Amino acid sequence: MTSGAAPDLIARLESVPFSRWHLRARIIVGSATFFDAFDALSLAFVLPVLAPEWRLSSAQIGWLIAAGYLGQFVGALVFGTLAEGFGRVRSAAGATALMSIMSLACAGAGSLPWLLALRFVQGIGVGGEMPVAAVYINELSRAQGRGRFFMLYEMIFPIGLMATGQIGALLVPALGWRIMFLLGGIPGLFITLLLLRLPESPRWLIAKGRLAAAEAVIGEIERSTDRRVALPNQDRAASGVNAIAGAQRSRWSELLSPQYRGRTAVVWTLWTSAYFITNGLNNWMPTLYNRAYHLTLQQSLRAGTLTNVAQVALLLVCAFVIDRLGRRRWIVASFAAGSALLAALGLLAAHSVAAVVLLVSLSYGIVGSVNAVLYLYTPEIYPTRMRAIGTGAATCWLRLASAAAPLLVGYLVDAKGIGAVFLTFAAVGVIGALAATRVVETGNRRLEDLAS
Repeated sequence: MTSGAAPDLIARLESVPFSRWHLRARIIVGSATFFDAFDALSLAFVLPVLAPEWRLSSAQIGWLIAAGYLGQFVGALVFGTLAEGFGRVRSAAGATALMSIMSLACAGAGSLPWLLALRFVQGIGVGGEMPVAAVYINELSRAQGRGRFFMLYEMIFPIGLMATGQIGALLVPALGWRIMFLLGGIPGLFITLLLLRLPESPRWLIAKGRLAAAEAVIGEIERSTDRRVALPNQDRAASGVNAIAGAQRSRWSELLSPQYRGRTAVVWTLWTSAYFITNGLNNWMPTLYNRAYHLTLQQSLRAGTLTNVAQVALLLVCAFVIDRLGRRRWIVASFAAGSALLAALGLLAAHSVAAVVLLVSLSYGIVGSVNAVLYLYTPEIYPTRMRAIGTGAATCWLRLASAAAPLLVGYLVDAKGIGAVFLTFAAVGVIGALAATRVVETGNRRLEDLAS
């Protein structure tokens, strides 16, 4: 096959409606993402038991949380680069294997230095799996309905967070903190094998000039259903150049080139703002409920899970309206609403545990929906040759924000009180809302048409 066949392959891929083939891929990749969430959050539900057992200070807790996110920063860069050179599937499988093996190692840690080191290495796998998986699912999706298809996959992550909380609340008080790391590691090794059986992204294969291999995967997708979607003539002919432009070498510097630096600056700001708020809340609230509001261990862990229940509910709504409402409107509205709730909490209600549980859960659910939309939006704004690099680099900012937020909370709680924590989160939400006004609308447009 010649490079001239690339636009025809893209048109064939776009003409196949979502089928059982797509569902299988979404379930397998979603399973890896589920345990990515489990491994990322497990420490939050370990800490209420681990902190008194090891007599950890607030600053030490902050560093223990931050270590995982610093590892995730490295993982997003490393596996984003590997995904461009060696493919989406092998990179996602490698990241999943690493985070699972390190979870088992964490279960055997006997001291703070060892656990810090192991959480850092585990974070490399956790940080690498999610952006590569998001790119893979995005590249399998056709333009029409891509938002709903992707968001239904992305719901797996908060469901994983929610399950982590429920399992932690049930098992940690009874079996100890090590059980969380065992549960996070063993299934992930099995899922790694399932990932390796998935076919490679046809868009990545086309970008690498491997058109025969791409045609084989697209043929497999076509055989999964007899239905076809008629494409406008311009969609069949357009973007021929973009379809094969990915044969060029990926370069990190291109993210800040005149063509893409505006998009890059906006998404980096959005990732930083959203995850500074959500991971700051997610990692600290179970401990704050226990230490500052004097809830029992069981009550603290249960209250901590409500944030993820709210996020799942919001994402279900988002999945069915995102293609009609648009990415920009959803992100702006979510940041604005979440910031308002956090400001009200900081100014008026930080002393009331009932108000804190309610408003924290609502604000987390609202801003947390932005997290999922960003995993949809970021791969859309870059061409295939740099999609994994662009997404990986963007998620590095969430890792930095997620490392900084727990550290800041640890010092703010002691120095200024809990009200100052919520006001800080509210201010960050305002920054996110302003940045979101610059989002490029991508709904129902082909990835190849969004490349420039």
